Amino acid sequence: MKKGLMSILIVFIILTGCNNDNKEDESSKGDDSIMESLTGFWSGAIEIPNQPLDIQVDFENKDELTGELSIPIQGVQNYPLSTIKMEDMNIVFTMEIQGQYITFDGNLEDEKITGTFKQNGQSFPFELAKGEAVVGNDEEDGEFLQIETDHGTLHGELETPDGEGSFTVMIIIPGSGPTDRNGNSPGIQNNSLKLLAEQLAEQGIATVRYDKRGAGKNIQSAIPEQEMTFDQMVNDATSWVELLEKDENYSQVGIIGHSQGSLVGMLAARESNVSSFISLAGAGQPIDKVLENQLSEQLSDELLKESKEILQQLKEGKHVENISQELQSVFRPSVQSFLSSWMQYDPAEEIQKLEVPTLIVNGENDLQVPVSEAKLLHEAKSDAELMLIEKMNHVLKEAPADREGNMQTYSNPDLPLADGLINGIVEFLE
Repeated sequence: MKKGLMSILIVFIILTGCNNDNKEDESSKGDDSIMESLTGFWSGAIEIPNQPLDIQVDFENKDELTGELSIPIQGVQNYPLSTIKMEDMNIVFTMEIQGQYITFDGNLEDEKITGTFKQNGQSFPFELAKGEAVVGNDEEDGEFLQIETDHGTLHGELETPDGEGSFTVMIIIPGSGPTDRNGNSPGIQNNSLKLLAEQLAEQGIATVRYDKRGAGKNIQSAIPEQEMTFDQMVNDATSWVELLEKDENYSQVGIIGHSQGSLVGMLAARESNVSSFISLAGAGQPIDKVLENQLSEQLSDELLKESKEILQQLKEGKHVENISQELQSVFRPSVQSFLSSWMQYDPAEEIQKLEVPTLIVNGENDLQVPVSEAKLLHEAKSDAELMLIEKMNHVLKEAPADREGNMQTYSNPDLPLADGLINGIVEFLE
């Protein structure tokens, strides 16, 4: 896993005791050409470690520049910016919540704004790209299926092989964060899951892949994180299985789960009548162990002790009210129900319960989920097939072992999938 404080469905932190030097009585008017460049819709993310927080900003120019910020996963829609300051290509905008301020300080270049998000002494990079506003549907070229849930309609894209016949269909479940059906998240486009679906179709295997709630075509189906549980994601996956099982075009239904989607897929496979399960870069340890390992590399002894105590209480289903500011991004109360529900599942135990053919896949150059995690899963289910792919990284591309070169592939949609991945999956399914 990546180093750093991992945030699971990051909360939008309401600051306490934060002074802001950028507060102004009104938005800055700035240079006309820069204002024209800024006017419009921007989308991107605050790059909080392991869990980018999807954000959208809509700038409007009526005599002066104003703006509104949305955070779909938090249910924050069109919240007005408090101030906007411009100087040359530098732009600083702030947002007030309950009398406190957060700050975005960035530079405009080539229709991108990159800079630093600041909150109460903490800071994270952010990036925004200019584009068209998305309301539920981000593209209409493909063929889409829908399922109705208690929390809105979910859309999934169907990729069907050429020809007629009854096909095997695999449901592709994306990983953590605001990840869409193509394997992309704000500021990161690699099309890993899109390529996976397209190449499986070329081999005669149909797929349905869907956006996480709060992303892509399912942006309007986001559940406020204080209400979100891990089981809800399992329920969504199970609903897709149930839909496809009723379709006579498909001879059998299987699941491919990537990263966090691996555990989601295991649980859905157990709850439904699937024919096969494939884990792509799935963890072998429960999330509390993963978090503890990460935090032990980053925190002081005092904070590490506090984090272990919090993890233990969450594992027991308890909520924790008093949390040090340094740990808010991980353990904020509104995200605790989700964390607690996630901690109840041990992937190594859950994979043992599967009674269907299982394939465990991992890349040898995966910086986020090392090969050791795949081996833990295989040890737990020795009758599963284990496929380790040389040079493959977390986004299923061939990548160097060094971090900088490896991470560059995360934003290169033109790179093909790693050699051996498609052939290995097809051979397993056949």
